[in-house]
Amino acid sequence: MNSIQFTVLGEPYGKGRPRFNRFTGTAHTPEKTESREALVGYEYRRQCGAFRFPDTAMLDMRILAYYSVPKGDSKATRAAKLEGFIRPTKKPDMDNVVKLVADALNQVAYRDDTQIVDCQCRKFYSEQPRTVIIIKQIGKENEHE
Repeated sequence: MNSIQFTVLGEPYGKGRPRFNRFTGTAHTPEKTESREALVGYEYRRQCGAFRFPDTAMLDMRILAYYSVPKGDSKATRAAKLEGFIRPTKKPDMDNVVKLVADALNQVAYRDDTQIVDCQCRKFYSEQPRTVIIIKQIGKENEHE
């Protein structure tokens, strides 16, 4: 297997900034970020089993983030969003979505997210908010495509 795909249901979520304890000076990951990372890891294992890319593999990660349409939108605006004419320009930022997914899959889908050499994150609206993650192993024959 050189490609996997799995889905995490619910609104896309981005990695939160680390919080610092001003007394000890130590940093910790926000609880909500930890629980979302755990959910990504759980869904990967549930849908992809124990498959893990080789430790030396070069990986291409694609993330499709589907956000729910706000309830207050007019019918015309809602239709334009669902048809892809209007795309989400709201939080979370796509780089934080990528960071959360990539970190959550360390030691689960691959050894380390440093193996990701190509990445794309796209944001859309949908009736079913979710995040679809596709990871492919890149071979030497197609590394410059």
